Amino acid sequence: MPEFEPDQQPVATLDQVSIRYGAQEALRSVTATFRPGAVGLLGPNGAGKSSLLKGLLGFVKPASGRLRVLGLDVHSSPLKIRARLGYMPESDGHIPGMNAVSFVAYCGQLSGLPRADATQRAHEVLYYVGLGEARYRNIETYSTGMKQRIKLAQALVHDPDLLFLDEPTNGMDPKGRKEMLDLVTDLATRKGVNLILSSHLLPDVEETCERVIVLHQGTVATEGAIAELKQRRSQVFEIRIKGDLEIFIRALESIGAECHGAENGTMRVFVPGGLGPRDLFGVATRHQVQVRHLRPSVPTLEDVFAEAIGEK
Repeated sequence: MPEFEPDQQPVATLDQVSIRYGAQEALRSVTATFRPGAVGLLGPNGAGKSSLLKGLLGFVKPASGRLRVLGLDVHSSPLKIRARLGYMPESDGHIPGMNAVSFVAYCGQLSGLPRADATQRAHEVLYYVGLGEARYRNIETYSTGMKQRIKLAQALVHDPDLLFLDEPTNGMDPKGRKEMLDLVTDLATRKGVNLILSSHLLPDVEETCERVIVLHQGTVATEGAIAELKQRRSQVFEIRIKGDLEIFIRALESIGAECHGAENGTMRVFVPGGLGPRDLFGVATRHQVQVRHLRPSVPTLEDVFAEAIGEK
């Protein structure tokens, strides 16, 4: 495993971890490092994201390898770790018949807080997530967005050292999604909470996280700082032409370029290093194609993701 400065010790690591469910291998010899700050966990359905989180939480035992969270071994120190973790699950887990204050305070007690402290913190975090006025209502009367907020509140009640967020904007309308992402950003930046955000929504991760780990078919496809991963990519151009599109695409591919999105009239063209707009115009001229529109395009996390899982 790599060496780190004392103030940059990983919050979680996996060293050659494999997780199996019968004959199915969900993770295959995964080695990954979650650094302090906000880290996104991405991958297609079935990539192993849920299994990785369950492994770090101690919910499943790996077939091989070693997991460490906050410097502690997951296998030998599960209770110590869980007391320092906050977990916002994807599925609802409230207790029927309880109001928000009672439920969040109860979660605080389960995490080791004295009853009075747990109740005080429940009020504080419910106001923080925007449920202050509804904190005495039965949770079963809450909307989907409100239930997402209370899941975040119970994860925060004991002031954890590391926060796991599993699809935090799931089922939320655009306004609620923005407010949830604002809360996540505030936690990571202003409050300095270390967090791991697992999501299938790339814009959510790009908006809130500094780093990302991409899983594909049970292995790490790529990882690193989002800004650096985008810079490593080829140049990207948006281009629209008049002429034989199929011939133009084949000509671009012959010089190492890759074309996407041609069906809507404007292509995104990924150009290898050393080539630029002059080369694109040259290809167009040689094949009697007229370029109607050409401009540089900023690489996105979606581009990084597509390349990592082999869809680019």
